[in-house]
Amino acid sequence: MADTSFDVIVVGGGPGGYVCAIRAAQLGLKTAVVERDKLGGICLNWGCIPTKALLRSSEIWHLMHRLNEFGFSAENFKFDISKIVLRSRKVSQQLSSGVGFLMKKHKITVVEGEAKLSGKGKLSVTKDGKTAEYAAKNIVLATGARARNLPGLEADGKLVWSYREAMVPETFPTSLLVIGSGAIGIEFASFYRTLGAEVTVVEVLDRVLPVEDEEISQLATKAFTKQGMKIRVSTTVEKLERGKDNVTATLKAKDGRTETITVDRVISAVGIVGNVENIGLEAAGVKVEKTHVVVNEWGETGVPGLWAIGDLVGAPWLAHKAMHEGVIVAERIAGAKGVHPLDTSKVPGCTYCWPQVASIGMTEAKAKASGRKIKVGRFPFIGNGKAIALGDSEGLIKTVFDADTGEMLGAHMIGAEVTELIQGYAIAKSGELTEAELAGTIFPHPTLSEMMHEAVLDADKKALHI
Repeated sequence: MADTSFDVIVVGGGPGGYVCAIRAAQLGLKTAVVERDKLGGICLNWGCIPTKALLRSSEIWHLMHRLNEFGFSAENFKFDISKIVLRSRKVSQQLSSGVGFLMKKHKITVVEGEAKLSGKGKLSVTKDGKTAEYAAKNIVLATGARARNLPGLEADGKLVWSYREAMVPETFPTSLLVIGSGAIGIEFASFYRTLGAEVTVVEVLDRVLPVEDEEISQLATKAFTKQGMKIRVSTTVEKLERGKDNVTATLKAKDGRTETITVDRVISAVGIVGNVENIGLEAAGVKVEKTHVVVNEWGETGVPGLWAIGDLVGAPWLAHKAMHEGVIVAERIAGAKGVHPLDTSKVPGCTYCWPQVASIGMTEAKAKASGRKIKVGRFPFIGNGKAIALGDSEGLIKTVFDADTGEMLGAHMIGAEVTELIQGYAIAKSGELTEAELAGTIFPHPTLSEMMHEAVLDADKKALHI
């Protein structure tokens, strides 16, 4: 008979859930994971990973159009959207299987089905109409989130897509409207525009990538516009009229002016809501606010033995934040020493559009608003030898420091490979390195990372290559 009693049961096998389970197992706790769909969750199957595979294909397509610059020539090259999608799905499948292997390696029991809290330390799991009962001293909720639907703009899977449909198009749309310019919306806009679709992006706020530093947003808008994207900020989508094989959208600007555009498809990327339904939260006495479970800095819900992590508990909605929370919760459950709560100012954010955008900590505006005296350093990609050699010399790296203490308050980047570079500043922030310590660090040459050094030096007007 299957084992039904555990030290820890994690509900949800996404990045937060499976990492929490692995860490719990490493600490000697008897652990199980309940998953209703595929291990790896949205991130691995329908989010972070497959979109990067798609964007890699569009990046290659872009480079193919620049062959002459690099001394090559080729004619009549074309893409096959079905093969691009197939590669993306295979990448996801490989990684989802990898998570399954990790569960076996760590002797974690995987239970398939939908879980619901059924009493103190108890879960009922239903699959194919059959229900089984499980018990655990600690239950960790990691049920994630899903796309938000706005009234009248709901995704229907055919003409109006959520991220799921946008990832697996059967045919390539020649024109698209993307509603929302956060990371998800802009990544899809970038993918489809680079492959040749006419793309219009609508954002209700006054700039694209609204959580990023204003200067970076402006540079992104300039780059996207140059690529032929149509950007409509301070604009709402008033209505969508669905035709047989197209959609006519009415857009309304802040000043009241309206325009209508007809496109093949619409992608709705207007945020996410937590998966809080049908898991027994109300009966258990768990507090929910704005579709997210309320927790303290340790992931505790206030109900003894019940924890929550990841997208379910709110922003930033990032896989690496969920993983970090998973480790914190597992270590707290096991009574490990030296555990620190999550500091969201140390969580880097990445957007894999072209050009890439990455950031950590406070924007310049937020740093100023905090009342500190600040110093700002900037370094452009055009001043970097490696960027010029790569043929990617458009971009900027920006640093924000406390002028009195030298604390790095934030760093913001746009340009080639900045999603890889940002980790350098994440380490600096985590290790509490000062401006002086970063300035005294030797960066290798020729690399893109040298710009990070120069952007620090520039905060004191000591940059060497501009």
